[in-house]
Amino acid sequence: MDTRFLDTFVIVVDNGSIAEAARRLNLTPATIAQRIRALESEIGASLIFRSGRAVRPTEAGAAILARARNFLGEVRDLRSIATNDRTTGELRLGVFQTALCGLLPSILKLLTEKYPQIEVYITRGNSAELYPKVLAGDLDAAIIAQPPFAFPKVCDWRVWREEPLVVLTPASMPVRDPHAILASEPFIRADRRVWAGQLVDGYLRRAGIQPRERFELDSFEAITAMVDRGLGVSLVHDWAPPWPEGLSLRKLPVPDPSFTRYLGLVWTRASLRLRLVQAFLGVAAMALAPGPKDASRRRPARASGR
Repeated sequence: MDTRFLDTFVIVVDNGSIAEAARRLNLTPATIAQRIRALESEIGASLIFRSGRAVRPTEAGAAILARARNFLGEVRDLRSIATNDRTTGELRLGVFQTALCGLLPSILKLLTEKYPQIEVYITRGNSAELYPKVLAGDLDAAIIAQPPFAFPKVCDWRVWREEPLVVLTPASMPVRDPHAILASEPFIRADRRVWAGQLVDGYLRRAGIQPRERFELDSFEAITAMVDRGLGVSLVHDWAPPWPEGLSLRKLPVPDPSFTRYLGLVWTRASLRLRLVQAFLGVAAMALAPGPKDASRRRPARASGR
């Protein structure tokens, strides 16, 4: 059995879509479908069925899913053990959205140059979704925001970036006290189910501000676009560029820095792919080091401060 086909089946089920699995694996949907058919032929049962655009496992597919995950994990562990003295193998990395665009590309560019034999498999999600996957061993490491609780002793954590809260307004709005803006203007809130949204909510509570809430969204890109269109103001963390292009925004710092978001990498100390994680950390330290080349990317286009 070709383990790639089994891995493809798991990824299709996890994403609920052949098209999304193709995007994640950098393959065509036709190739994904061909792999699934080959696996079904070898196993002798239909494994997935389509429901509209979504894909779900059949009864047979659901029955083998957990064992398939365990088997693939054991295969990856065997490869890591066999290559323990070399920096080679598969690194399963989780990344949340703003880091996926802002921090990861520079790291991966240097990683592919320095360690071309490391294969990186990226899982996207919010920090609250990715963190338990690291603990469970489904991911080797994840770029996340620091959680609102202490890491267990089995984990290591490396901070890469601090992101203070800023009040986001249209550039055309007259500059006023940040708290006065938050209390008086329609407010577009970050989703309170994610850790960043919980920090925002904590800041508002401490400041005694009850905003005129208009929307609550889990997409920071959507929030910036709505602020640009004059639909309201927001309170967000000043994430690493690039920000959406073509927007005219103003960022006003808030007076209390204690709700700063800390971004970094979390991993488990007992990981069999610790050598790969350490290589990734070393490359990240070089890629994220401040320097003249980064100066032009520190602010989003056409965004202004006070």
